[in-house]
Amino acid sequence: MEVPTLAEVLDAKNRIRPYLPKTPLIWYDNLSEMVSAEVFVKHENHLPTNAFKIRGGINLISQLPDDEKRKGVISASTGNHAQSIAFASRLFGVKATIVMPLNANPLKVDATKRLGANIIQYGKDFDEAREFTEKIAVEQDIRYVHSANEPHLISGVATLSLEIFEDQPGIEAIILPVGGGSMASGACIVASAVRPKTQVIGVQSSAAPSAYLSWKEGRLVSDKMATFAEGLATRVGFELTQKILKSRLDDFVLVSDDEIRKAILLLLDKTHNLVEAAGAAPLAALIKSKEKLKGKKVAIVASGANISPAQLKEILAREENTLKS
Repeated sequence: MEVPTLAEVLDAKNRIRPYLPKTPLIWYDNLSEMVSAEVFVKHENHLPTNAFKIRGGINLISQLPDDEKRKGVISASTGNHAQSIAFASRLFGVKATIVMPLNANPLKVDATKRLGANIIQYGKDFDEAREFTEKIAVEQDIRYVHSANEPHLISGVATLSLEIFEDQPGIEAIILPVGGGSMASGACIVASAVRPKTQVIGVQSSAAPSAYLSWKEGRLVSDKMATFAEGLATRVGFELTQKILKSRLDDFVLVSDDEIRKAILLLLDKTHNLVEAAGAAPLAALIKSKEKLKGKKVAIVASGANISPAQLKEILAREENTLKS
């Protein structure tokens, strides 16, 4: 698997532009004051599927050979990648089957169904669903779309980082959530070519640290997966994204699930945007790293807004109990 180039990211930008709007990069004075830095939020939660993954889906599905388009595609996802592949497949007339874990966010399952994908629910977590999907793909001889080890996905989602530099060329740090690692990999590719001085910082939940451990140890590591943040919930590191992250990622921060829950409420309060757990993780990492980033111009990526009512209710209940105690 070849690492995408900046030229391929620029091609992806032109390829997806007819279908997706440029998302806003907004400066928030209240967040900036809170961490003593100049804070911008990249609102990927404003995209049609309310998540960044759609960029990669359109870039990949649009370039499939005709025989693969006729046979259809299959993929595994906890939700946002599922909607990305379903949306793009509907756009280009491709049959899509998505395998989702049994405990997948029902909001994301329903949204994927509405986009026309055939849904199979299997496994206790993403990686069990992924392993099952790989088996079906071989048996049925159809195109398996990996959620991270796909150059076209990475170059597609890298366009969000390109937009950040277009709007704020002087950005000194970008903080992004890491599950499979496609978004952070894309940011590494763009920053290396456009502004090498910019720090690219990944963040993952300490309750599912496989990508962090893989990056830290320089090998693919399997570890626990106990986070409520489905966008960060992987048990293993992935080959292509880890190859990119190892060569360019400047820092990797682990935050607790409680820190993520607090960041969800902070974003709701300070920006009036309701984001899912993975989308709030960059703010949690910024708060944790505020001394290192003091005085800098920082972009955090609100990667998605697909939080379920049950998740929000649980977070609000926890906050209420904390205030009472």
